[in-house]
Amino acid sequence: MDSKSLKTISKYLSLHLRHQPEAIGLTLQPGGWVKINDLLSATRHHSDLALTRDLLQTVVTTSDKQRFAISPDGQRIRANQGHSIPIDLQLPSQTPSEILYHGTAEPAVSAILAEGLKKMARHHVHLSATPDTAKTVGSRHGRPVIFQVAATTMYNDGFTFHCSDNGVWLTDHVPVEYLTPMDEQ
Repeated sequence: MDSKSLKTISKYLSLHLRHQPEAIGLTLQPGGWVKINDLLSATRHHSDLALTRDLLQTVVTTSDKQRFAISPDGQRIRANQGHSIPIDLQLPSQTPSEILYHGTAEPAVSAILAEGLKKMARHHVHLSATPDTAKTVGSRHGRPVIFQVAATTMYNDGFTFHCSDNGVWLTDHVPVEYLTPMDEQ
């Protein structure tokens, strides 16, 4: 399967596992999981995609951003993060490394410096373990600006952190006092 087709399927999965499961008759279970057989059946009834279990596995394993996870028993799938619908991903609280990073586009900088990082329409603020990953994320909408997040200090001050299966760090809010813009990239 070509990369364009895989990207189309990935976008379809993102839409229905992160934002609109009900549009194809799905209900996310605790942890954000849905049975793969239910997803395949719903896809057959609501789209022209020829999605199979093998193709689903290919999309999950070849995705550069690792947006999805398949359960250890191979029976369920979920989006790792980025949901706009209420869902508890059941991720344990974890101690973050000293510094995490957030990449954004230049037009968002003034609001971030005034209000900190907010989750906006998502359930969490997304943070990266490396500045390179944050730069890639920030580049999606223009010239990237990278912020360092004093994550250990936040954690010691009572903030909760979770790490998704694909290594994205999640927290509810990052107040401005924990943020430092990095020098020119």
